[in-house]
Amino acid sequence: MEGLEKIRMGLEAVGQSMTRVIQGQEEVIEQVLTCFLAGGHAILEGVPGLGKTLLARTLARLVNADYRRIQFTPDLLPSDIVGTNIFNMQTAKFVFRRGPIFTEILLADEINRTPPKSQAALLEAMEERQVTIEGVTRPLPDLFFVMATQNPIEYEGTYPLPETQLDRFMMKIIVDYPEPHAELAVIRSYAQGKDLHDLESLIPAGVITKESVLSIRRFILRIVTKEEILGYIRTIVAETRDPVYVQLGASPRAAVAVLKASRALAALRGSEFVTPDEVKDVIVPVLRHRVILRPEALIDGLTSDFFLQGILNRVPVPR
Repeated sequence: MEGLEKIRMGLEAVGQSMTRVIQGQEEVIEQVLTCFLAGGHAILEGVPGLGKTLLARTLARLVNADYRRIQFTPDLLPSDIVGTNIFNMQTAKFVFRRGPIFTEILLADEINRTPPKSQAALLEAMEERQVTIEGVTRPLPDLFFVMATQNPIEYEGTYPLPETQLDRFMMKIIVDYPEPHAELAVIRSYAQGKDLHDLESLIPAGVITKESVLSIRRFILRIVTKEEILGYIRTIVAETRDPVYVQLGASPRAAVAVLKASRALAALRGSEFVTPDEVKDVIVPVLRHRVILRPEALIDGLTSDFFLQGILNRVPVPR
């Protein structure tokens, strides 16, 4: 087991390398790393051109992990994702050809552009880290991590993810425009002849090993979480089931996701225990896609983020 200081230094090096490439998105980077370390999956929502694909490639390079990208389209078939059995004429036997899902970091680009049948091909893989094809179960790598993206603007020709699919994602991360100074830094980099997509020349590979990531995941299970913190999480999750505004509230599985993300964030920040600050910082990204508001609440202009922030403001913080 690696010591806390060694873990902190390794994760700090990863974070610094990512901010060198993805400029002006420090909060997004922290949330992605939190989700990755917690063993969950993330869905990133933002308009094109904000570096979502580059973020996945950067993470894969820093961990030296296998990386694959699937462009989700309306004609994508489940077999295009998980693979299929091919008949070998020479041996007169069926041979399994693995799909791109058999990787360590998978970018599911524009996941809402493919029909539900193809979206469902990810369900078993994301929940159980295995794929079953024609009765044969094949395990996925221990490091398996899905980063999905979707465009919040274009709705024509899209298939909104059902609640069961969304619930498989630990976090829904909003990628917004960078601050003016960060955007200027990106423009300046290209003006100076630096291509931020040329990862080979910008950052080293394997800043942290895959074995270290798995070791950190085991360490996170030992992060101290006091009873008061557990009660705080439970109270917040229970408050999301308000029948006046909410059609679907957060489930016990959502509460467990909050706990896992809080522990991972504590480890990322170099702490051996969870504080209310970690819980508050993960509540919105972990719950925003799990809380479905009533139509009348949406008409009144209420959003999931605003609703969750209201809960955080009124639930007493444990001391």
